[in-house]
Amino acid sequence: MGWQNILKNVVRELKSTVKETVRELDQKQSGQPSQAAEQPSPKPWQQESEPTPVYRTEAQWVAYFREILQTEFSQYTFMEHVPVPDLAGYVGDEFQLYKTRPRQVYQAEWGEPYTFVLYQAGVPRGVVMLGDGHSHDCKVKYLIARKYAQKMNLPYINFYTQMPNERGYVIDRIHRFGI
Repeated sequence: MGWQNILKNVVRELKSTVKETVRELDQKQSGQPSQAAEQPSPKPWQQESEPTPVYRTEAQWVAYFREILQTEFSQYTFMEHVPVPDLAGYVGDEFQLYKTRPRQVYQAEWGEPYTFVLYQAGVPRGVVMLGDGHSHDCKVKYLIARKYAQKMNLPYINFYTQMPNERGYVIDRIHRFGI
């Protein structure tokens, strides 16, 4: 029965759209301005627009974040593209990243290099990772990097590079992680 209701709603919307289109055509032929052009009616299937993606290359994103870290977090030094073993060592460790493979061993060298590691007095204080989509943080390389950061008690701050990442947002988010 549910599909019949859906079909009725679709037919109702189509009829409404056809009536609106016919009305607009009649108004164009008669020379009257279209009301629909003045106030477009929202359609139920239309959602609010998502943030406009910002198109930058990986190098441009790194430069953007580098500049923010240098100017807004000058109390820290940082290194870029730090391999996980540089912080965690070359150890094998069992993280149950997938319940279907509980005995799988994930080694540090298999992790995605940290985009930025922030240091204070030579001690690592936090990790900033950049990724190119919402799904990047569920890839095994990123999961391994995150798990090792957690093991070392380092805040792991993840940014999606398809989002705007406005300067104020980036600064606020890094501060919220205690950095």
